[in-house]
Amino acid sequence: MAVTTMAKAINAGLRKALENDEKVLLMGEDIGKLGGVFRVTDGLQKDFGEARVIDSPLAESGIMGTAVGLAMAGYRPVVEIQFDGFVYPAFDQIVSQIAKHRARSAGRTPMPITIRLPFGGGIGAVEHHSESPEAYFAHTAGLRVISPSNPVDAFVMVQQAIASDDPVVFLEPKRRYWDKADVDDTVDISRAQSPFTARVVRPGTTATLACYGPMVRTCLEAALAAESDGLDLEVIDLRSVSPLDIPTVAASVRKTGRLVVVHEASVFLGVGAELAARVTEECFHSLEAPVLRVGGYHTPYPPSRLEEEYLPDLDRVLDAVDRSLAY
Repeated sequence: MAVTTMAKAINAGLRKALENDEKVLLMGEDIGKLGGVFRVTDGLQKDFGEARVIDSPLAESGIMGTAVGLAMAGYRPVVEIQFDGFVYPAFDQIVSQIAKHRARSAGRTPMPITIRLPFGGGIGAVEHHSESPEAYFAHTAGLRVISPSNPVDAFVMVQQAIASDDPVVFLEPKRRYWDKADVDDTVDISRAQSPFTARVVRPGTTATLACYGPMVRTCLEAALAAESDGLDLEVIDLRSVSPLDIPTVAASVRKTGRLVVVHEASVFLGVGAELAARVTEECFHSLEAPVLRVGGYHTPYPPSRLEEEYLPDLDRVLDAVDRSLAY
């Protein structure tokens, strides 16, 4: 595939899934003729037909309820929620039905639904278009919650999500849709790294930065900037929010002695809080400083002209590293 954007990598991953399994179908608002508001599904309805790439009504609860029935009938529906803030009308279906059905049936009925959810800010959008709802879903047992940070992972992980017999919330960092990388479209997803495990994307010894989705690039930029001060920061791309790969993070913290968790969502009861608690339990005697968190503020998402003040950036990440080193 050569160099491509994350949006096109997801498109290619969806295309592969459609080609490889006739039970895979896509549903969502404007995903067919329009190709989605971010053009992630561009061309798929033309090539696979309206019966497999379905333009749905503007009714998230209805879309998700239909997906439940399709999954019970043996299909693998891939549902696109147009924007993060539009997922709440479908929240009851996701939490009450999708997350629980496999356990309710004692494992006899899988629930292979992939919920594609563009999330996060950074695109100057209006209200309900820049939210980070991952903690809601991570708190719900029965759901898997993952997020790619780059085109290479996006291509593979969306296929792995579709292949899973558990429901997967697939968080797509919308401000990274246009990031580019060299993607190998011959990868065998059965041999690729599990989407539920973390990856050390930059080794280091001074402190650990744990992040996912849109913040991975930010943390890598912070680590590069910190080199001028003689700091060697390790960056971990969590990739999965639920389950959390605690062993990978703990191994890093035992080496560096310090951990800063970075995500766009509010730090209040967020993913960073759980990670801080778990790492403190497992690495207490290795920690040289408290686990620190960098994230959004505990307020409704601000108007677009203020979002740069709300979103974590390189300076806020480096400030947290400095505070950790000051202990």
